[in-house]
Amino acid sequence: MTSLDFTIIMPETVLAGFALLALLVGAYMGKDRIAGTLLWVTVAVFLALAAFIGLGRPAQGLAFYDMFIADGFALFCKIVILTSAAAILAMSAEYMERRNMLRFEFPILIALAVIGMMVMVSAGDLLTLYMGLELQSLSLYVIAAMRRDSVKSSEAGLKYFVLGSLSSGLLLYGVTLIYGFSGTTDFRGIIEVVQGGPQPVGLMFGMVFVIVGLAFKVSAVPFHMWTPDVYEGAPTPVTAFFATAPKVAAMALLARVLTDAFGRVPEDWGQILAVLALLSMFLGSIAGIAQTNIKRLMAYSSIAHMGFALVGLAAGTALGVQSMLLYMAIYAVMNVGVFAWIMSLERDGVPVTDLAGLHQFARDEPIKALAVLILFFSLAGVPPMLGFFAKFGVLNAAVDADMTWLAVSGVVASVIGAFYYLRIVYYMYFGAEIEPLGSRMSPASMGLLVASAAVMLLGSISMLGVDRAAGRAAEALLTVDDSPIRGAAVVAAADADPATPAVIVATPPATPARVE
Repeated sequence: MTSLDFTIIMPETVLAGFALLALLVGAYMGKDRIAGTLLWVTVAVFLALAAFIGLGRPAQGLAFYDMFIADGFALFCKIVILTSAAAILAMSAEYMERRNMLRFEFPILIALAVIGMMVMVSAGDLLTLYMGLELQSLSLYVIAAMRRDSVKSSEAGLKYFVLGSLSSGLLLYGVTLIYGFSGTTDFRGIIEVVQGGPQPVGLMFGMVFVIVGLAFKVSAVPFHMWTPDVYEGAPTPVTAFFATAPKVAAMALLARVLTDAFGRVPEDWGQILAVLALLSMFLGSIAGIAQTNIKRLMAYSSIAHMGFALVGLAAGTALGVQSMLLYMAIYAVMNVGVFAWIMSLERDGVPVTDLAGLHQFARDEPIKALAVLILFFSLAGVPPMLGFFAKFGVLNAAVDADMTWLAVSGVVASVIGAFYYLRIVYYMYFGAEIEPLGSRMSPASMGLLVASAAVMLLGSISMLGVDRAAGRAAEALLTVDDSPIRGAAVVAAADADPATPAVIVATPPATPARVE
């Protein structure tokens, strides 16, 4: 271990130092008196770290005896996590202050959760994986129940804690099996044991339990039961956070584990992911139709969208990983805009989440209604919105991997799910005449709503370079060694012509710099 280890983990170290310092400042300076200032400072720190990772060329390689990996894949995911967390914090400030819910612990807990997510996407060892996952989870359990005067919020935190503990236990049992049958917790050591051909049954069982544990975190069916209740019961800014950064981190971690540790047997885990994707797409699309609460509806929407993201990962190819990363980035942007709007809905100072309250919303708020229309069309996958290209990418990856049945199922599920998105648009523009619904929105929330809608509408022209960034991230993940789904680099032909889609070309395997 050298000083270079700490250079590689510098973003996480800086954020952890900031969280500890903020905790001390809050404890000794009047607590909630500085909550608003601390929130905006946290937003600035998140954005500064994202800018440093994206533009500052941070150190890359392996650190802490290969337990921590800083590569293009991790950097891409960290940028998405940091920017989405910053956006959620910025648009929640006015909402929480107005309802006397803002406490100085809130931005600190968000920062600690983000540290856990950053460790998750850089995990090179099962122990690092668990440390990052639990740091994220423990923070999320607390903020889900932070509104202590609300029975629903307390219930949401308790349900999330109990079911999250169950998922952690399943994951740890899988880790135990993997260690017992491979003799190591290091991803590189595990993949050396997984050499193809007959695998130890215990090792495969361990892989299944790890997948199950992580499926809880991404709300994949049948491990989704916590999602609707937690989304409904948690404060709306917390729900918005649950719907963005943690989903990106959990999906990235799943990709990291399966490719780094089990990349030589994609046919084994690909079948499991395909079933999870199929069930998630259809249950999320069908169950969402019956919802009358918009937060519960967004919970089922999240389940369905995680199913689509799993389609890309189930393909077990470089194109599949690239399409999954692009999907998650677009999904995070869409949800930031939608929840900025949901947080603004109120009548007589009371938050409104019932769909019946949205009737004729466009009559009084035409600009906001238009932005929401674009976002819901994008969530439904209506062209030419960016959401359509996100879905097309993962379905195309499935077809490319000879999983046409899964792609066709995805198209059917997308058509079913479009009903409840279009129903909201119908209510806003053609609903019954009712008492006007208020919409108080801070400048930050309004800016994020309009910006996310603009990205969904205009981003389809060139993908704003995110497709190329996702391609480079997928290449970084898949060219670490010579496992079957590796050794293929994702080359964005759009570097020369933005209208040309990314293609796959063979490249020799490359190994990141190793820190001794």
